Amino acid sequence: MNNDLLYKIAITKVPKVGSITVKNLVSYCGGAKAVFDATQKELMSIPGIGRTLAENIRHHNVLEEAEKEVEFIENNNIQCLFYTDEKFPQRLKHYNDSPAILYFKGNAELNHHRIVSIIGTRTPTPHGKVICEEIVAELQKYNVLIISGLAYGIDVTAHRKSVSLNIPTVGVLGHGLSMIYPHEHKSVSEKMMENGGVLTEFTHRKGPDREHFPMRNRIVAGMCDALIVVETKEKGGSMITAELANGYNKDVFAIPGRARDKKFGGGNLLIKNHKAQLIENAEDVIGIMRWEQFEKNRNIQKQLFVELSEKERVVVDILRNENEVAIDKLSYVAKLQPSEVSSLLLELEFKGMIKTLPGKRYMLV
Repeated sequence: MNNDLLYKIAITKVPKVGSITVKNLVSYCGGAKAVFDATQKELMSIPGIGRTLAENIRHHNVLEEAEKEVEFIENNNIQCLFYTDEKFPQRLKHYNDSPAILYFKGNAELNHHRIVSIIGTRTPTPHGKVICEEIVAELQKYNVLIISGLAYGIDVTAHRKSVSLNIPTVGVLGHGLSMIYPHEHKSVSEKMMENGGVLTEFTHRKGPDREHFPMRNRIVAGMCDALIVVETKEKGGSMITAELANGYNKDVFAIPGRARDKKFGGGNLLIKNHKAQLIENAEDVIGIMRWEQFEKNRNIQKQLFVELSEKERVVVDILRNENEVAIDKLSYVAKLQPSEVSSLLLELEFKGMIKTLPGKRYMLV
């Protein structure tokens, strides 16, 4: 059994220890196993760790639970991704409320160079479904990974259309991987695993409890470059996800509807409050994200490399393929230390080639 994996799972099972506390503990102790090796006094010396949490870590029998989870993972070909792992979604990693651990089944690259989340109501109109399918089809030629929540309505429409066009698509679940909810979507989830997959932060015995779905929404919002709201009312999970995406400085887009049409009321409200950009199709998204322009400028940008160092070329090459990139992902993709990437970014900024965005994200000028 993988002991390193065992302790990573175990620390997330400790009562009253959430993802922020997990990261704090691992940072201070130097690793998941080191947390369990620490004395109660050592644990209590860590900021935010009081007697109750220290006792839970020292005395609560979470290793046995973790062993069962490791057994399930190994028997079902599931990837367990801790936030310190290279394959953990780097777009998601740098947010304070991001999960400390994820469970993934499938073949998708979770650090795909372009990720679009498509969300909407569970009870869409035929018009909403058609728009959703058209958007997915238009995105096909831009080599994107499409994310949604595998729920009824717009979510599963986006997944099904992606599967039919062989576009990689990932469903973020509000429960563990021992099941698929709703059960009617099991067949499409199995097809998704061939060129995509299903992802969750919950261990396999966790069911689809009501409070899990708002938690799921932050993953849908945090993993994408662009989030598209197709059709939704003014209240519901899609609006929560859009608000989260705005808080993460993501590009949010919405399809407008007729005035006072409650089915599209959420999208209209987001546009009205300047929390989403109005779009009519995927081409609008492509234009705003400048993805087509990046392709056209590929040869022009190569000419700039003559004046750059080898490592600067690597960073610019990554940036030219995306609208904006977080420093964590730059470090991961470039295979360079964060301190070295910071220095390179500063030099490139001095040369007028990049600009800094909120949340330690960068883009080419």
